Amino acid sequence: MSRPGERLRRAELSSPLPQRADTVGELAVRLEEGIMEISALGQSSSDRYPKVAGPIHTILVLAALGGVAFAHKISAGHSSVGAQPNRVRSYLLILLIEWLLFALVMAGVWRNPASVLIVLGDHWHSVRQVLRDIGIAFAFWIVAAALLWLFGWLLRIHETGAAVAAMLPHGGVELACWIAVSVTAGICEETIFRGYLQPQFMALTKSAPAGILLSAVIFGAAHAYQGFRMTILIGLYGVMFGILAHWRGSVRPGMIAHAWQDSLNGILAAVMRH
Repeated sequence: MSRPGERLRRAELSSPLPQRADTVGELAVRLEEGIMEISALGQSSSDRYPKVAGPIHTILVLAALGGVAFAHKISAGHSSVGAQPNRVRSYLLILLIEWLLFALVMAGVWRNPASVLIVLGDHWHSVRQVLRDIGIAFAFWIVAAALLWLFGWLLRIHETGAAVAAMLPHGGVELACWIAVSVTAGICEETIFRGYLQPQFMALTKSAPAGILLSAVIFGAAHAYQGFRMTILIGLYGVMFGILAHWRGSVRPGMIAHAWQDSLNGILAAVMRH
């Protein structure tokens, strides 16, 4: 029979083993919990910034935008050397290109109702919602116009570039076509840049600011034919539209403001000529 002191020493010697086993078990549980938390965070980011189309489709859209920007650059070069453009034909060509780009974007998302909702925003369900978005667009236009004037002054942009000036409407027929182009630009460009590319870049970077900035850079680059400083200014304008679309959760106020701004430019140019 062992003495009480010997039994106590044996208990003390054997006690660290279960403690060590418990420690290892706790570490394993914590490690598993950490892995699950990381996985949950990744899943949360994916849910927060869902993709609206596959990467190959996005590459095709970017390539198409690059081709159109290059074509605009060549056309602007012809205008700058004194060639007289056929404005009505140019307007019709722009209408065709804009709607083809719109169709290309929608072709990649139309099968998924959730993606279509992200790109275009929720439908209007009442007159009140329509009026609300018109009011938001008008307030945005006032603020954006003031900021654009400030940025233009800082960039020393004091007049319309030759490429844009050559395309401004002369007469009633051209003005009507210009307004049609402006409305088309509001619908198509806001869908392409803010409705489609912006969510795609957000999903890629897992960041709303990065998505807004990247889509604005592409928006500015698409207007590079207007010159370097105007490209920067239009890129800043794209940032404003991106913030509006992200805040509102819809491109519709941006469409209204964009169409109104472009239309107003042509209307003021026509009025000043008379």
